[in-house]
Amino acid sequence: MNRLISIELQKIWKNKASRVLTLTYFILLSFIALIASIKFDFGVVKIHVADMGIFNFPFIWHFNTYIAAWLKLFLAIVIVSMMANEYSYGTLKQNLIDGLSKKEFILSKFLTVVLFALCSTVFVFVMSLILGFSFSSYTELDVVFMDMDYLLAFFVKLMGFFSFCLFLGIFVKRSAFALGFLLVWSILEGILKGLLIFQVFPNSNKAHYITQFFPLEAMSNLIIEPFSRLSVIKALGNQIGIENTKDYDVHYLSVFIVLVWTFLFVYFSYKLLKNRDL
Repeated sequence: MNRLISIELQKIWKNKASRVLTLTYFILLSFIALIASIKFDFGVVKIHVADMGIFNFPFIWHFNTYIAAWLKLFLAIVIVSMMANEYSYGTLKQNLIDGLSKKEFILSKFLTVVLFALCSTVFVFVMSLILGFSFSSYTELDVVFMDMDYLLAFFVKLMGFFSFCLFLGIFVKRSAFALGFLLVWSILEGILKGLLIFQVFPNSNKAHYITQFFPLEAMSNLIIEPFSRLSVIKALGNQIGIENTKDYDVHYLSVFIVLVWTFLFVYFSYKLLKNRDL
């Protein structure tokens, strides 16, 4: 297993574009800390973002994982390019000639996906602890470690998304086309979701029940936007008569759905590679 991961990491590190994108991703993750320095000055009204409670425990787990998840496209490009390069440079065929089985090849790619997701999760965990203890009004240990399931949701979300990118990289063979396919898939899911909600089932929850099984929608459902949880936003909503009924919890049905999709993406990646004439 270590050998398989080592092979993949060497390929990524020796590719300049992949190396730059990977480093950029983790650098941008650390930039979440800069949100604390944002200040707005409107005469007598002064707003300091850090004072709005976004770095309070346990809310910080929700906020940071949601923001960090938006940056996953950088590693998605790395993973798609990783597969495209295998075909472009002929390293896939060479690896198989050297004795690596197709199952081991897919396993090496999936282990890389898991490693990326795990490193991202650990990075966000450490950064959130530092920011939380620096700015949070509540630092009791029982409060600090509440809502840690957002980290689990973040890990599963990245693993599922990267597995989808791995499948597209094998299916399409070209990184630009694979990313284009990802965009088209996202648009199609959005159109189908809109049709189900507003046309097919306008007066029931059946549309939401159905769409929760869509792959990208399932990943999106893992971590709901956190901004409407902020007290200042709630107060504003109450003043204009908008009632907030959102459920912000991490639901394990969504976790299970994404894990099933992850398995299917890896399985079909293997089946494609197994049946394809290289």
